[in-house]
Amino acid sequence: MPTKTKKIIELPPATQAPLFRMIDVGQKRVTRRRAIACGTITVGREAFRKILEKSLPKGDVLGLAEIAGIMGAKKTPDLIPMCHTLPLDQVSIHCIPQEPDAVTVYGQVTAHAKTGVEMEAVMAVQAALATIWDLVKGTEPALTIGDVRLLVKEGGKSGLWVNPGGIPDWLAAQLPDQKPLKGLSAAIVIMSDRAADGIYEDKSGPVLKEFLQSAGARLTDYTVLKDDADAISAHLQKIVKQMKPDLVVTSGGTGLSRRDVTPETLEKICDRMVPGFGELLRKDGAEVTNKSWLSRSAAGMLGGTLIISLPGSPKAVREGMEALLPILPHALSMVCGGKHG
Repeated sequence: MPTKTKKIIELPPATQAPLFRMIDVGQKRVTRRRAIACGTITVGREAFRKILEKSLPKGDVLGLAEIAGIMGAKKTPDLIPMCHTLPLDQVSIHCIPQEPDAVTVYGQVTAHAKTGVEMEAVMAVQAALATIWDLVKGTEPALTIGDVRLLVKEGGKSGLWVNPGGIPDWLAAQLPDQKPLKGLSAAIVIMSDRAADGIYEDKSGPVLKEFLQSAGARLTDYTVLKDDADAISAHLQKIVKQMKPDLVVTSGGTGLSRRDVTPETLEKICDRMVPGFGELLRKDGAEVTNKSWLSRSAAGMLGGTLIISLPGSPKAVREGMEALLPILPHALSMVCGGKHG
């Protein structure tokens, strides 16, 4: 019998822009995301006393609120239309009694994802607060929920965001160091024929400069060179000998063209190569584009200086530094004789 051909159903052309749209995060990198939110419910003195005594008719209010908060985080994409469904790593809820008549709920959500988890944290807090309301309303119907807010979010392009209205001291003490390269010196070397000749504006260097200085590093050199092995070799050896920077980051010359000679140059001048950095950069970049595997990014040690080569595009530079920054302080400490652990 002849095989029937399946018809392809084509969607009609759009006559107008959609009223709503879910953001496409397909090209974003997976990073560790964390968000912490909080909110408060005022329950009155009598209900507050019974909450502490666990004597309310429906049982342990705070224990059930913690469970409800976890459920609220997991159900977020079912309730908020434009939220993505995310594989959550952890949800933790803490209900803190506040004398004389209130309970503050803190909700923390973490995930390795392409988008943030702040809505999951907010929904976790609100589900916990609503559960407290439900269990208390028979004793005290005059309840108030308020001051629900995001305290902290981490991960992705924006890095760390902290509520400008302030956060509790205990939370501030837990935040990652915002100047992980403080006290360290760094140099930038850009490899580009066109940028060196003034034909093409160097766009990777400013990205590197901003990133390193934001991380606390002191910039000792910023040079744009042609893709010439001898010139690159001479300059890197010169700045390492004269300036002794802790870190040198180069951009460009890591591709497959004949003029891309940065990796070979590093191999010739470095005392030891550190292949893990290049492997990390390629693996991280491959989460966005498989062209990342074509990069020949490399790293090595020259004296007491760590030299890392990045691709030439500003986007690759920023994403590469974001991938490297969590391990850079420890790596630089080891180069200077620090412990491995």
